Amino acid sequence: MERDDVLVERCREGQVAVLRLNRPHALNALRHDTVRRLYRLIDELAADDAVRVVILTGAGRGFCAGWDLKSPLTDAQGRALERAAGVSDYMRGQELFAGMVKRLRNLDKVVIAAINGVVVGAGFALTLAADIRLASSSAKFHIGAVRIGLTAGECGISYHLPRLIGASRAFELMLTGRPFDAAAAEQMGLVSAVVDDPELLERSLSLADEVLANSPYATRHTKQLMWANLAAPSLDAALELENRAQVIALMTEDFAEASAAFAAKRAPHYVGR
Repeated sequence: MERDDVLVERCREGQVAVLRLNRPHALNALRHDTVRRLYRLIDELAADDAVRVVILTGAGRGFCAGWDLKSPLTDAQGRALERAAGVSDYMRGQELFAGMVKRLRNLDKVVIAAINGVVVGAGFALTLAADIRLASSSAKFHIGAVRIGLTAGECGISYHLPRLIGASRAFELMLTGRPFDAAAAEQMGLVSAVVDDPELLERSLSLADEVLANSPYATRHTKQLMWANLAAPSLDAALELENRAQVIALMTEDFAEASAAFAAKRAPHYVGR
């Protein structure tokens, strides 16, 4: 059953991978074995040079309800604990979930989160690690942990959220734990667009097509620059990274092709070099 918890479907001649959380009966809540499966699939996608865009979504009426509280904690080998859990067990579990988000953030692909329905806790953290977020009109966002005696900062939420929507609004959402809907997420700039539920995947694929129309070097390094410079210590440091990436881009075959295509008034044909 574990292998069905997360599914991968490749399309657009293998350039797009749809990574789907697949526990719809539990609103795609995450068990430890589901997270380990997600680890393996993200690593496989990272090693697949053909894949340029990953669309992350959920099966059924929810994106991800966070940690499945009904699932058992596991030991370092992934076996269910047969004793009372201690601090080290909970820390291991927390690091497992946090590593999932880190893996997704570090993917050398453009990641689009297609947020369908409810998204909570660690599931919300996954969407923040994406590069682009689209939401269905039924999407509901919950940070929530602060309301059950836990901190709202988990799986990178306290790092990503203020960078995406500003510190003042992030403080308010994280300290109150109040839920918010897709319209509010769009208004605060957390998602790029809100679309009708049946159109969410098709809109995400159309967005992926727009990414694929650009050169692989350009999209890959633009992503790297954006994330790196969100944490840049100074303008000088940001400019240094930009200058290096741009000079290398000027020397690629794809830039020469883009220049020739512009002059000839035709679409460029990129080869990834």
